Amino acid sequence: MRLSDFWRLMDDEFGAGYARSLARDHVLGALGNRTAAQALEAGIGPREVWFALCDDMDVPESRRLGKDHKPRKTG
Repeated sequence: MRLSDFWRLMDDEFGAGYARSLARDHVLGALGNRTAAQALEAGIGPREVWFALCDDMDVPESRRLGKDHKPRKTG
């Protein structure tokens, strides 16, 4: 997972404003008592950080891969 995918998932699930606050302020025991932002800066992969956040925030399995972004029909 790329970092841009991580932020897209965060924005989709928590909203753009809250996602940044959550990543900066919410401490995750599964990531060595780091925030998501600290874990990413320490080199922990975005996928591992995302799933740790999902576990901690009780994100249902059905939403852990993000929203279905279907291409728009043209014409």
